[in-house]
Amino acid sequence: MSNLQHTQHSGAKETFLERLIFNNRPAVIILCLLASIVLFWQATQVRPSTSFEKMIPLSHPFIQNMMEHRNDLANLGNTVRISVEAKDGDIFSRQYMETLRQISDEVFYIPGVDRSGLKSLWSPSVRWTEVTEEGFAGGEVIPQSYNGSEESLDLLRNNILKSGQVGRLVANDFKSSIIDVPLQESYPDPADQGKLLALDYQQFSHQLEEKIRDKYEAQNPNIKIHIVGFAKKVGDLIDGLFMVVMFFGIAFLITLVLLIWFTRCLRSTIAVLITTLIAVIWQLGLMHVVGFGIDPYSMLVPFLIF
Repeated sequence: MSNLQHTQHSGAKETFLERLIFNNRPAVIILCLLASIVLFWQATQVRPSTSFEKMIPLSHPFIQNMMEHRNDLANLGNTVRISVEAKDGDIFSRQYMETLRQISDEVFYIPGVDRSGLKSLWSPSVRWTEVTEEGFAGGEVIPQSYNGSEESLDLLRNNILKSGQVGRLVANDFKSSIIDVPLQESYPDPADQGKLLALDYQQFSHQLEEKIRDKYEAQNPNIKIHIVGFAKKVGDLIDGLFMVVMFFGIAFLITLVLLIWFTRCLRSTIAVLITTLIAVIWQLGLMHVVGFGIDPYSMLVPFLIF
């Protein structure tokens, strides 16, 4: 008896909702149309969300400890590493060292770089130390007296061996060296120092390609440049967004053909495709309304809804 009453009660509610929707079809259609227009406009405002902090588990104790001491750990957070490789020979040549210096200077002035933490063989903070009969001796790995001569290159080799940078900034086989480039999530606007600009990963990635890789590989054919790091990877993923949209278009056409072949009805096919597109538009629009963006790792999710 109780089950019968529950069924009747549920049926009454369903009947009420059914009457509410289908007796007011024009109003429901207009409301859905207005919502779709508003959310479509909101969807056009969605931008890639590429913050480094959103990609790591901030609640983990290790990460929390790192964030507390992030000013002391500039090279352990959001960092790009540029490897400058000598195709023939090793790094102990005048041409290689000059190219490395130019690259270090070029990277130094790219917006978003934490200049105080940038580290390469040319950085004054990279030093060597040794114990002598008189105590400790030390100095910069590349001294002020460096002039590219054979004697200064031999001195450079000895300084590197005494610096402890072999296996860190310098490869074990002396075929390449690394430039450590720590980044800032936000940096002062050059035009207005009181204003902070968020790091644009796509623009930063393009600058690495244009100002570093393309420029110096063309300038010195014996140089091969490798770039790794979160910022470079995210920049490449954002560049791949065009391919994602292209594949979505291909999937749309394939779905169109299959639906027409299966239903033999163009009207039904268009109705299905429009409703699925509206679902994608609503999802993207609601994401922007609640303050979210699309990060490069989840950019496919809205299209999977389709």
